[in-house]
Amino acid sequence: MKLESQLNESGFLIQGFSEFSQLQTTLFILFLIIYLIILLGNLSVFAVISLTPHLQTPMYIFLMNLSFIDISYSSTTLPKLLHILYSQNKHISFVGCMTQLYFFATFASTEFMTLTSMGYDRYVAICHPLHYALRMSHRHCMYLISAPWIIAFVNSTGHTVLISKLSFCASRLINHFFCDVTPLLKLSCSDTFYVELLTYILGTLMTFNSFLLTSVSYIFIISTVLNIHSSEGQQKAFSTCTSHITCVVLFYGTIICLYMRPTSNYSPSRDKFFALLYIAMIPLLNPIIYTLKNNEFQYAIKTLSRRVIYFHRIII
Repeated sequence: MKLESQLNESGFLIQGFSEFSQLQTTLFILFLIIYLIILLGNLSVFAVISLTPHLQTPMYIFLMNLSFIDISYSSTTLPKLLHILYSQNKHISFVGCMTQLYFFATFASTEFMTLTSMGYDRYVAICHPLHYALRMSHRHCMYLISAPWIIAFVNSTGHTVLISKLSFCASRLINHFFCDVTPLLKLSCSDTFYVELLTYILGTLMTFNSFLLTSVSYIFIISTVLNIHSSEGQQKAFSTCTSHITCVVLFYGTIICLYMRPTSNYSPSRDKFFALLYIAMIPLLNPIIYTLKNNEFQYAIKTLSRRVIYFHRIII
């Protein structure tokens, strides 16, 4: 208990990417650029949708929520990583580590269920277009946005409380670039079987249920689209789903590879790579994927740009 109390006061050391000692400055610049692009891209999506009345539809409101989530869970981890790379100060307090773990788990879980809600939105739009206004009313849309947040906050509370009650008396070095579940379980000198089992079951249920619901939505979508006689109509229907499918595959693929396996198969180098994919690459790519071929969004950007230029000329 004394050793545990001392650790709770002294906290942990985050290893980061110290194995690449000669590349610390290069990595700092790289991750700084990535983080700034994530902020710029997702804030732009958020701002354009907020300021464009004709984009105030469920699909774009979900996209705005997704952009906020991407900013949030990247900001939970990347600023601390940048601080470590810049200052080489790897210390994080026990409370700080548990806080980072809690919010990261919350935002990641919220993204799971938000992608599921977005899949349901596409299902209603394509399979039941005449009922879209009723099924995706403002009230129902708010339910589909708020429910993932509530469930994620409650679910993450249980994980974090259980992990914070473990004894960490062997080593203080977290072999990762942030406080994640698996590295913390590996550090504990307590019996982690039940914590690991509960975490695995809850995580699997959330991932599996979200993936199952998304898959069912797309089974009905594909079935409906294939019954459209016009090839142009099929292409138009599929084009509204391709962005979402791409994000689902990227996000679920990395999460499943990273978390859906026993702690005994933990590989620090592999886990860091997969974690970077969904912490840095996916929030970076999401704004590009959703807006690259979206004519409505591009038109909204051009309209807002013309307004900004017009007001700028008036002021000058």
